[in-house]
Amino acid sequence: LGFPNLLVGALGNEDFSWIFLLELFIGILIAFFQRTGAILNFSQFIENRKMTRKRVQLISWFMGMFVYFSDYFSPLFVGSTMRALSDRFNISREKLAYICDSTSAPVSILVPITGWAVLVAGLIIGMGPIEDAGDATTAFIISIPFNIYSILAVVMVGLIASGILPDFGPMRVAEERAMKEGKLVRDGAQPLMGDELTSIDPFPGIKTSLFWNFLFPVLLVIGFALISVFLTGSARPMESFLLASVMAATVMRVQGVPLFEITNTAMAGIKGIMPAVIILAFAYALNDLSAALNTAQYIISVTESWLTPSVLPMLAFLITGFVAFSTGTSWGTYAIMIPIAVPLAFSFSGNELDTVVYATIAAVSGGGVFGDHCSPLSDTSILASTGAASDHIDHVKTQLPYAAIIGGISVLLYLLVGSAF
Repeated sequence: LGFPNLLVGALGNEDFSWIFLLELFIGILIAFFQRTGAILNFSQFIENRKMTRKRVQLISWFMGMFVYFSDYFSPLFVGSTMRALSDRFNISREKLAYICDSTSAPVSILVPITGWAVLVAGLIIGMGPIEDAGDATTAFIISIPFNIYSILAVVMVGLIASGILPDFGPMRVAEERAMKEGKLVRDGAQPLMGDELTSIDPFPGIKTSLFWNFLFPVLLVIGFALISVFLTGSARPMESFLLASVMAATVMRVQGVPLFEITNTAMAGIKGIMPAVIILAFAYALNDLSAALNTAQYIISVTESWLTPSVLPMLAFLITGFVAFSTGTSWGTYAIMIPIAVPLAFSFSGNELDTVVYATIAAVSGGGVFGDHCSPLSDTSILASTGAASDHIDHVKTQLPYAAIIGGISVLLYLLVGSAF
């Protein structure tokens, strides 16, 4: 087979080109936000409002859900924007990192116009009756209510931030330290500083508009995607971000930013998104390798005598979580698990799209986020620690009990869902 030939087959096609362009436009739009000072402007807007400790946490939660389009951008944006306010109200850095982390990947996988959704949809093309990107996107959207872990992870942040559910475990210790002693991090901690990653400074002299430089592009992405779903049945995320990037660049030019500065900013955004693109490329290569080795067919043959539809979603969730924890990457795990688990589901459904297929797609999607949350190797967890300026190991330790409890509940609910098959 040969690895170079594998890459040619995996990357030299329309599906990869589509998601590749999507990631590039996400990177460009994020860079435009930074260069126009939109992030700083938004932070100042929040600071001018009357704040309480609970309100700061709830705003951080809402912001994480609002900045849904990039799990890389979200924790850095929320952490760096809210850190000053969080510090003022003695909210531990571990708590802020938890909020950032649990509203990044869990939210991104639940929104059908993100790179996460496009990746999962792209990986299930050609399975069963799923013939193209439109079929795959529809299947992903229908599977969203079955993504138990991601939904509960986002809800739990809101319950804890509002005080309905009290902190417990290591997080409670961290919060008591911050409130009683004023120590935002423990003695001897080594926080990761988010400012080191924010290398794109606002353009000198630009008059930043919160609406035109930030809200307008985001509303364009959402609005175009929703209209596309209504008219064509597909969210068209790549086209949504292309339009938003072009309009953001146009606004920058009207505000007096030179064309070469806009071009340089776009190139900086492309450079910043390249790690995600590289992971994406290897994910597609692994997917093709799994197909070439007939891994799914082998798993079907050795498990068909004892594996039943009732336990498939639960096992898919647990195994995906274990692989994601071991590797620290959800996307690479999806490339391994989706070509195995989803064909198994189709073998039980008679090659038809039904509940066991949707539940399995969701179980793999949520399992990747679960393992990602628990792993110290996770890139999104590292970015959450960086944005919140938290010690990374402390962040993992304080978040782990929350993730484990939600994971346990997810296992039980997947067994309950499976019992209906």
